[in-house]
Amino acid sequence: MATSAPAGSPSGATARQRLRGWMLEGLADMAKHQKGVHAGPVSAHRGQRWWRVMCLTGVDYFSTLGYQPGIAALAAGLLSPIATLVLVIVTLAGALPVYRRVAKESPHGQGSIAMLERLLSFWKGKLFVLTLLGFAATDFLITITLSAADAATHLVENPHVSSVLQHQQMVITLLLIALLGAVFLKGFLEAIGVAVVLVGLYLTLNVAVVVAGLWHVATAPHVVPDWSQALTTEHGSPLAMVGVALLVFPKLALGLSGFETGVAVMPHIEGDPGDTEERPHGRIRGAKKLLTTSAVIMSIFLIITSFITTLLIPEQAFQPGGSANGRALAYLAHEYLGSAFGTVYDVSTIAILWFAGASAMAGLLNLMPQYLPRYGMAPHWARAVRPMVLVFTLVAFLVTWIFNADVDAQGGAYATGVLVLISSAAIAVTIAARRARERGWTTGFAVISLVFLYTTIANVIERPDGVKIGACFIAGIILLSFLSRLARAFELRVTSVVFDEMAERFIRDIAHRKIRFIANEPDQRDLAEYRDKLEQIRTDNDIPVDDDFIFVEVTVGDPSEFESELRVRGEVMHGRYRVLCLESSTISNALAALLLHARDLTGALPHIYFEWTEGSPFAQFLRFFLFGQGEVAPVTREVLREAEPDRDRRPRVHVG
Repeated sequence: MATSAPAGSPSGATARQRLRGWMLEGLADMAKHQKGVHAGPVSAHRGQRWWRVMCLTGVDYFSTLGYQPGIAALAAGLLSPIATLVLVIVTLAGALPVYRRVAKESPHGQGSIAMLERLLSFWKGKLFVLTLLGFAATDFLITITLSAADAATHLVENPHVSSVLQHQQMVITLLLIALLGAVFLKGFLEAIGVAVVLVGLYLTLNVAVVVAGLWHVATAPHVVPDWSQALTTEHGSPLAMVGVALLVFPKLALGLSGFETGVAVMPHIEGDPGDTEERPHGRIRGAKKLLTTSAVIMSIFLIITSFITTLLIPEQAFQPGGSANGRALAYLAHEYLGSAFGTVYDVSTIAILWFAGASAMAGLLNLMPQYLPRYGMAPHWARAVRPMVLVFTLVAFLVTWIFNADVDAQGGAYATGVLVLISSAAIAVTIAARRARERGWTTGFAVISLVFLYTTIANVIERPDGVKIGACFIAGIILLSFLSRLARAFELRVTSVVFDEMAERFIRDIAHRKIRFIANEPDQRDLAEYRDKLEQIRTDNDIPVDDDFIFVEVTVGDPSEFESELRVRGEVMHGRYRVLCLESSTISNALAALLLHARDLTGALPHIYFEWTEGSPFAQFLRFFLFGQGEVAPVTREVLREAEPDRDRRPRVHVG
């Protein structure tokens, strides 16, 4: 009888290795454009026509038609068309100009976060970006859970299956999220062709529903007068209606989603033959067409659908548990175009809502590797797709459970994430316009920023769940990021070492004897400093007077940076002392990289000499972690130990 191999057997170990290799296979596909800007020409085959890429972002943006009219009706009641008109004005006159400018300023897919990242340095810049990433994670994750919940609603409410799937909303939502995760675990590349088919079919079916709805409004003469009279009775004057619509507008902010995704997919847009990654004019022009066309299409649909759903669907049907809750247009499709067409519409809506979750997952896998690995704030496995997919899927399960797979309950959290990102984008382009001395645009963008800040604050006050969820994501990202940075503190963290001609001459010359370095903290850099330091090192380590030394001095730049290139410059001080000058984010990691590079360059084993630093070891470690300094000698030795496991090949560290 066959038996399974014990856990410690070779076959068990092989299985674990295969599983580990499969889980960590490759880096995130969506982060392939993050590795820098190249001046060479961009070949045409690397991109797709802008309208095809529009469909990719459209699965997120256009899919909100599945639930936006119902949310608007719940929030504004009879005022839904007027409140939606306010949303459209803000979209076309506010969000669209902002993101057209973002496309110009950040054409490589990083979006407004990259624009704001450039404004701040040191740790405050990193914390600011981590905060924005928390809200971006809120936006994308709630896109996954809300879209899956609404897809489940369309399935459960379909009359052909409602009796079988009754009260199974939670189970179906979790299954859809699990299916989404399974697609990415198998290996997912953004299928623009699938997006084109889905968006084309979905918008065509929506045109049919809109035409049928307008026809029924036109053939029922009492509908519009009844609505108008009810509005007048409830709100009085048109001015009061507009005032209430402005107050209600923040609740409709879900209709603004999709702009951040629009700039995130910019690297996929085909550019002009003469485009370069530094000046991708064709790509920027295509992105502006994408943003404008999608905003206009969505605005037209939002206005018409809010009008027909408000006039044709009973108010109670929009309430939780009602047949139009979360599926207003599907309700009209079944009501006026028959059960067969309604079922086709439901299937189309379920497909595009599910694929909207795929777009959001791709956005997460693209966004996080743009920043966290550069900051050293992600473990090595976070660079691979599959472990991150598992993390995001589990978090999506948790969010779904917390919100009980309720579309309306998740609206606040989704809107908060969307509004924070749009507000940050508006502020970023305002600063960019001011730096470019464009007074008109600066004033305009400042006004738009105020509108979005008001909308964000009003949304947070009305529905604080959004900012609570966002705060949880922010706290989680910051905590995990700093734990990762702490765990990786002793990595080599130098991408390459470049010697100038004099520095290389120093190294090759001293390699004929014994390579001895003295770590020196530059102070006055006068003759006495080098003379006294050399005498002290000789005395502390009992080194003969005729032995040769090279001083090494590290200047700390931005200690919050994690990885960087190390450039080494050679100088002769006071006509006799050779000095290697380095600039890095940390002293210890730079010294370790220098020692290893000198060893590999010459084949000789370098020695480096330090003084002990006075002070508490814990305080010195904090200085190293936060400011790149601290107790240099033991940290340099630890970096070398991790980088070179062979003790015989490890450079020697001496402390006196």
